[in-house]
Amino acid sequence: MEELKIAEIKVSYSTGGNLKASITGSESAYRLLLSCWDKSIIEFQEEFKVLLLNRANKVLGIYPLSKGGVSGTFVDPKVVFSVALKCNASGLILSHNHPSGNLSPSESDKSLTKKLIAAGKFLDIKILDHIIITSGSYYSFADEGIM
Repeated sequence: MEELKIAEIKVSYSTGGNLKASITGSESAYRLLLSCWDKSIIEFQEEFKVLLLNRANKVLGIYPLSKGGVSGTFVDPKVVFSVALKCNASGLILSHNHPSGNLSPSESDKSLTKKLIAAGKFLDIKILDHIIITSGSYYSFADEGIM
């Protein structure tokens, strides 16, 4: 009889001891997110990124989740929360760009946000905001009261 081998799962995460930036609101989140965006494609290709925060709203990191076409990108909730759990994040700020420059959220943007908020409640991971960015401005779901 052949011996069955089971893979061991290892989890590790380190911030490297670096000082952590603090998020104090949508504007500080936008500035930080924009600094991590490739300016050469912000008006060409839609991307989705997740800003991971600890309980004190200190930045643990930014995860580039997906890159799509000119009018959309795919977001897998399982990947969002697997990254959040691995980093021991307590809060998330969702973000994506609109290459068109239109800051208004689409119905799919609103639907995805509601879905991720509901999933986060089960894991005690709060979705703090969803920010739509362009090279010159942003739209915050939290500031607009639609979270």
